[in-house]
Amino acid sequence: MIKHKKQESYMSVISEFHRLQSYIGKHIVGQKQLVNRLLIGLLADGHLLVEGAPGLAKTRAIKVLADGIEGDFHRIQFTPDLLPADLTGTEIYRQQEGSFVFQQGPLFHNLVLADEINRAPAKVQSALLEAMAERQITVGKKTYTLPGLFLVMATQNPIEQEGTYPLPEAQLDRFLMHVTIDYPSAEEEYNILKLARAEAKQSSEAEVMIPIKQQDIFTARDEVLSLYMADNIEQYLLQIVLATRNLSVYGDDLNQWLQYGASPRATITLDRCARAHAWLQQRDYVGPEDVQAVAHEVLRHRLILNYEAEAEGITTDTVISELISRIAVP
Repeated sequence: MIKHKKQESYMSVISEFHRLQSYIGKHIVGQKQLVNRLLIGLLADGHLLVEGAPGLAKTRAIKVLADGIEGDFHRIQFTPDLLPADLTGTEIYRQQEGSFVFQQGPLFHNLVLADEINRAPAKVQSALLEAMAERQITVGKKTYTLPGLFLVMATQNPIEQEGTYPLPEAQLDRFLMHVTIDYPSAEEEYNILKLARAEAKQSSEAEVMIPIKQQDIFTARDEVLSLYMADNIEQYLLQIVLATRNLSVYGDDLNQWLQYGASPRATITLDRCARAHAWLQQRDYVGPEDVQAVAHEVLRHRLILNYEAEAEGITTDTVISELISRIAVP
């Protein structure tokens, strides 16, 4: 009887997520990968760094996601004159009361879009990344806890590098996944055109999404963590991460590509993301295909190439693809 109730609860929560995925898919055309990775980020309780040219629905994607879940959303446009207090909040003096009162900043929302994060100076980036990692903000002598449901999606424009402040590698490691997106196909762009025309008419028949409750999201996270993973899949996952620190095991040609491999944080992240990917596929176990599906986004920003690799035009994606092709699949 208890098992039957758990099964009903599982089906209820997974159906809610598929309803959310369907809703986002109707409003975001041509970016299925981004939509899937946003849901994985939500399930794995991590933050996303999304890189792509302007106009590829990065901002729109997280806005639509915010419409579909119980919680509030805030967009921060990062600029060179931004200050850490513009994110965290600050203490304001109230003359009538003769005391300071803390005014919460935009980081106290559930979903935060850090638009063009590389346009703000290092001290602002550090304030954001500290909040992402610690899930709290310290102002003066007081520490304020951020919401239990807290997801940051930071965007970067790969085209413009002038007047930007690239994120250091150690700070990039704070992101759960680094997602790169490209232009849609001709058919997808035609569908985008039709969608834009339909939305311009502001039809009263537009679908109204009943938001997913935060408790359902927390329940889904527990189910993701309890998903079955066989020992040989765990070892396969570990081999991929450990291989980035010793490429010579899988070929002398790979040995000259990396300066630094992935940290143990990558192992934890790869485990969580693979579980979330399997859960969204409605499977009660994790397979090697789940590990492979998220490996690029998990490891892409955690590997540091050496000069020789960069000179040869080698990318971190090239390294990851080679490792996946050479490591035996269980």
